[in-house]
Amino acid sequence: MEDIKEINKPKRNILKHLGLMFKWMGPNSWLLVPALVSLFIVSYLRTLTPLFGQHIIDVILGFSDEGSKLPSFFANLLLADTFPKQLLLASALIIVLALIRALLIFAQRAISGVFAERTAYDLRNNLYKKLRDADYYFHSHSETGDIIQRCTTDVEMYKRFISEQSIEVARLILLVGLSIYHMSKLNMTIMWVSLVIAPVLLTSAAFYFNKVEKMFNKIEKNEAIMTTHVQENVSGARVVKAFANEAYEVKKFKNLNRNFTDSDFNLVKKMAIFWSSTDFISFAQFFIIALIGIIYASRGVITIGVYTAFLAYAGNIIWPMRQLGRLVGDFSKTIVSISRLDHIIANPGEYVDEENKLQSEIKGNVEFKNVSFKFSDSKEDQIIDVSFEVKQGETIAIIGKTGSGKSTLMNLLIRLLDYQKGQILIDGIEIKDIEKHHLRKNVGVILQEPFLFSKSVEDNIKISDASSDNVRVSNVAKIAQVHNDIMNFEKGYDTLVGERGVTLSGGQKQRVAIARMLLRPKPILVFDDSLSAVDTDTDIQIRRALNQEWKSSTVFIITHRITTASEADKILVIEDGRIKESGKHEELIKRNGLYKNIWEIQSQINFQLEEDGEDNE
Repeated sequence: MEDIKEINKPKRNILKHLGLMFKWMGPNSWLLVPALVSLFIVSYLRTLTPLFGQHIIDVILGFSDEGSKLPSFFANLLLADTFPKQLLLASALIIVLALIRALLIFAQRAISGVFAERTAYDLRNNLYKKLRDADYYFHSHSETGDIIQRCTTDVEMYKRFISEQSIEVARLILLVGLSIYHMSKLNMTIMWVSLVIAPVLLTSAAFYFNKVEKMFNKIEKNEAIMTTHVQENVSGARVVKAFANEAYEVKKFKNLNRNFTDSDFNLVKKMAIFWSSTDFISFAQFFIIALIGIIYASRGVITIGVYTAFLAYAGNIIWPMRQLGRLVGDFSKTIVSISRLDHIIANPGEYVDEENKLQSEIKGNVEFKNVSFKFSDSKEDQIIDVSFEVKQGETIAIIGKTGSGKSTLMNLLIRLLDYQKGQILIDGIEIKDIEKHHLRKNVGVILQEPFLFSKSVEDNIKISDASSDNVRVSNVAKIAQVHNDIMNFEKGYDTLVGERGVTLSGGQKQRVAIARMLLRPKPILVFDDSLSAVDTDTDIQIRRALNQEWKSSTVFIITHRITTASEADKILVIEDGRIKESGKHEELIKRNGLYKNIWEIQSQINFQLEEDGEDNE
């Protein structure tokens, strides 16, 4: 998986991004057909308006004998025997066509709106699914604020382009194309003069696109950094306040805000230069067309009616082409957004090729055979040639220094990470042959830092099994030694938990998470240093309750407490990714190893605490 930071680099494959733009439209793309048909009719009727002017001036008012340039169908509708009737018919027909245009514009806008909303709806669902199925590496290398920005700002940019800018591009192409067609019927020379500006505007638009795409990419990057900072400070408000660090964080935000504002201002300056220069070129071109038209009209080459039609068509060509700058800018933003979204959607996720994997019954026999693992961005192995065996119903304590690889070992067991060497077997079956969802449904994990949702305590516990009744919920809460705490809350189990569980203490959050995991019995339980947030007595009570309720479950306990590890059937001592020692408590304290050193230090601390307590009495 490519590092999420790579997303912020400019991507130059425009054709690929255009392909993605249409691909994401999916089954909604058929709505473009009636929208484009309406747009074509609207554009065609608009380009007839100058010819109505020519007909009124040259035919009805009699400024020329050259005749009407309107298509014969419309010219025949205006035939009448008197001047007032002709003028009345022309006015009525113009109003009728204007009403038809208005209705078609409304229909086209409505269809485009439905098309864009449906496409954005499907895209957001797809993004959420991709994020949900993304692997551990993706999430561990992603910033929450940046991901949120992609799923909101970038999706809105894409939606806005396909509903407005893409239709505007089609409208301009139709308007310019039909105007050129009608001008060619009037006078080829003035038509070519009107198109002189096209290469200049197209070249300047291409140059502008090249510049602003990089600038939009920088703006998106700066905005993502600023959004991430805000998100982190809102989530970590208690930490900021605890260290009285508000002034520093405000100053840091000001700097990030300044970087974002400066990059945005640089874009505004580029846009100002582009718009002012193209304005000057467009006005100069219009002046030249008007001047040539006057000369031709004065010499009788064209009529007054044809001249006024030419001015209208010149505007239909010059001003839409000038709008290319705005459309190019919007297209540049959209290309950057599509690039950022594609790095989420293109992620295959971790559930690829899982259809034919095994879903056999899991009892709880676990075996590691010469397992080694290293992260893709690391040069050294984090787990090195680890081998051990656990029988169903046994409790294994894993102890070691911080960073020794304890949690990584358990992440390999539930396949949040995939090892490169060796084998991990559950009931004799290689875990890579077991379907991931099935594996994780049978392995309960309590992390050191549990995550609680902004819901009631009961809802948080019932996340693992929504069908559980209140009796079952209270029973697991009692096993987790959190029932009494909950009942002391004013609303009991209906108490709302703040974001990430901020309204609960660390120990309460940990015990609620334990209750959540215990709600549905699992053959394998993993406590990833999750009992460290509770006191020793509560730790003992939880483990005793587990031994009574889940005797047949295999239990892995990552811990720093010797008192917790001492009661396990087997203890693994991990150091620098290797198993340095293994055995029972009585065996390990007889060896001069890391376990004995930890035991002696903790025993001495406990003895000193007991003496201090006696002295205080």
